[in-house]
Amino acid sequence: MSSRTFPISRPITIRRAVARDAKRLTRLVRGSGAYEGKYAAAVAGYRVGPDYIEAHRVFVAVGADEHGGRVLGFYSLILAPPELDLLFVADDVQGRGIGRLLVTHMQSEARAAGIDRVKVVSHVPAEDFYHRAGAVRIGTAPANPPAVPWNRPEFEFRLSSG
Repeated sequence: MSSRTFPISRPITIRRAVARDAKRLTRLVRGSGAYEGKYAAAVAGYRVGPDYIEAHRVFVAVGADEHGGRVLGFYSLILAPPELDLLFVADDVQGRGIGRLLVTHMQSEARAAGIDRVKVVSHVPAEDFYHRAGAVRIGTAPANPPAVPWNRPEFEFRLSSG
């Protein structure tokens, strides 16, 4: 059985990102299979720097044991206006619930900050994921050439108080 097909059986910890995570997060973004081909320009020069981590609520999912404490995914929540700015899961661990775990954590963080709605401008290939994770489609974000020359679906997580 290859490492692509077995489920993660060890605990996953979500912790606040720190400056030393910046290079790993940048590699996750730039190496994402969802941004190959025509989508490559959108992340070609993208950088998640220590300044970004300091300015926003960035959280990482870290695997234990079989992943050697490796960063498996991360998200960034901007509070004003409320937006899920980034959400990435390493290609080789997608489909194992890490994205959903990160979304659940983001929702908890947003609720704790008194937020009842979080907007997401989705990458086109991630549209189904956000729909399955409970986000509601609210519109379309227009293209922003040259890096993003295509329209993107806009979603919103509507959070209950509990």
